Amino acid sequence: MKETGGPAFPGQWDHGEAGVESFLGMDLRDYFAAKALQGLIAVPGSMTSVKQDVEWAYKYADAMMEARK
Repeated sequence: MKETGGPAFPGQWDHGEAGVESFLGMDLRDYFAAKALQGLIAVPGSMTSVKQDVEWAYKYADAMMEARK
């Protein structure tokens, strides 16, 4: 399983007597992939196939995760 980097936008809400509830949202790897995909599809004529673009987006995300170590 790939390292996800944990939540991209973690947060907590205090519900008083009910306690604290955590909201984890998307993980950092997915966030990086989404940003990379934005760049990949922003260039007219650069798309090959949706599947291939998504695969490339995750390759970029994995490289970004590796660079953070």
